[in-house]
Amino acid sequence: MIKGLRTAIYPVPDMERGKAWYSSVFGAAPYFDQPFYAGYAVGGFELGLVPDGVPGTAGSRVYWGVDNIEADVARILALGATEHSAIQDVGEGIKVAELNDPFGNMLGLIYNPVFKLEDVR
Repeated sequence: MIKGLRTAIYPVPDMERGKAWYSSVFGAAPYFDQPFYAGYAVGGFELGLVPDGVPGTAGSRVYWGVDNIEADVARILALGATEHSAIQDVGEGIKVAELNDPFGNMLGLIYNPVFKLEDVR
């Protein structure tokens, strides 16, 4: 079952420079910091930086949180989506998948046992 928006991902051409800038913007270091991904907890959601992709207004990706990524990928594929990127374990038990909806949009799913939803006031 889809639980809500969890992660927006921004590509940066220089990961160290990107982390320095976003750490300044949010006043905090990433809670998850690997060469392939840096994750920041921001107001109950996650902003992620990746070193691949092309920055720009069309460059960010959104992932919807799920409790069982395997079951939800199978369910959504059965509803007519196609696989864009298979389920991948990206470390610390976090799994992501990308599906194409029937209209050409990318639908991202994420299972993240590390991320904790903050109490937003």
